[in-house]
Amino acid sequence: MQYLRACKKGELKGKTVILRVDFNIEQKTDTFRIDASIPSIRFLMNAGARVLIMSHRGRPTPSSIKHGEFSLHITLPYLKKKLGTAPIFFSELHPEHIRTTISESPLGSVFILENLRFHPGEEENSSAFAKELASLGDIYVNDAFAASHRKHASVYALPKLLPSYAGIQLEREIETLDMIMKHPKKPLVLILGGAKAKDKIGVIRYFLYDAAAILLGGGVANTLLAARKFPIGDSVYDPTSLPFAKKMLREKKVILPIDFVRAENKLLDIGPLSTDLFVAALKGAKTIVWNGPLGLFERKKFARGSEEIAKALANHKGFTVAGGGETVSCIRSLKLENKFGFLSTGGGAMLEYMSGKELPGIAVLTKKK
Repeated sequence: MQYLRACKKGELKGKTVILRVDFNIEQKTDTFRIDASIPSIRFLMNAGARVLIMSHRGRPTPSSIKHGEFSLHITLPYLKKKLGTAPIFFSELHPEHIRTTISESPLGSVFILENLRFHPGEEENSSAFAKELASLGDIYVNDAFAASHRKHASVYALPKLLPSYAGIQLEREIETLDMIMKHPKKPLVLILGGAKAKDKIGVIRYFLYDAAAILLGGGVANTLLAARKFPIGDSVYDPTSLPFAKKMLREKKVILPIDFVRAENKLLDIGPLSTDLFVAALKGAKTIVWNGPLGLFERKKFARGSEEIAKALANHKGFTVAGGGETVSCIRSLKLENKFGFLSTGGGAMLEYMSGKELPGIAVLTKKK
């Protein structure tokens, strides 16, 4: 794999670089993933490249597109603030116009193309759509770790058509997660929450031998509790994962909550005794990985468990890693982001990578000759 930071001086000057980022944000104040892309954008600007940013946003439908929803236009004010220059926005994919505009702009200029998912070819991994995108640039850079687990045209088909590199954020993601998976400082503790138990099974399997403890909350814990015949009421759980959950009940490393905050006939947060139990399990850990909130943290009265864990990790002396949109939102809401060793931009991508799966968007960079 070629890394962007390894490019030689002058190698990028005058080139048009297609930079695939992940600006999949809900609102313009949600800047975490934009911030993660800034180092790559600045690197390319300083190298004298013309930077064409591409991303998806949300799950647009014909109706939402018609009403102007999910446009990437909302990122422009923040990008201008961070870069000191206003990116040129292409609202339509007209290749000849885009190529002409880019070629007539100064070196170091930045451009952004409208939401890739406005075109069906993106999610279909259309080779024709990929060729159309490739015609806009000379070099491709993937800095969208959070989208790299999907076989979409801009992530999987496009890099096969151009000289391709891994961006600065993608490089950091790979290096950090590889370190955790291959040679973490031990004891290693995992904290897994969120609604979807199925997404966490691969991670639990991968780390079951090496982890000192695996602390479970949210829908993941509910699934094991259901397997134990514990009354979870109408709580979210995954019935398809019950066979695996029954096996995990025999594992002493797997730690479940012992009390809960209940409402609406559901378990909506871990209770104070569980919070103390989890914090105690973190003592002495040298590496801690957290993915998924431990309750319905979007509602304040069910956020205490996740917030207390966030505070405990922020004050921990070990190497702390967190990922997943809701997990990072919880951390950022407490203004603790600078107290973590690493915050991953990936949710599903982080889980798939940490379960040992090969991500299509990374594999295509690795296998290119």
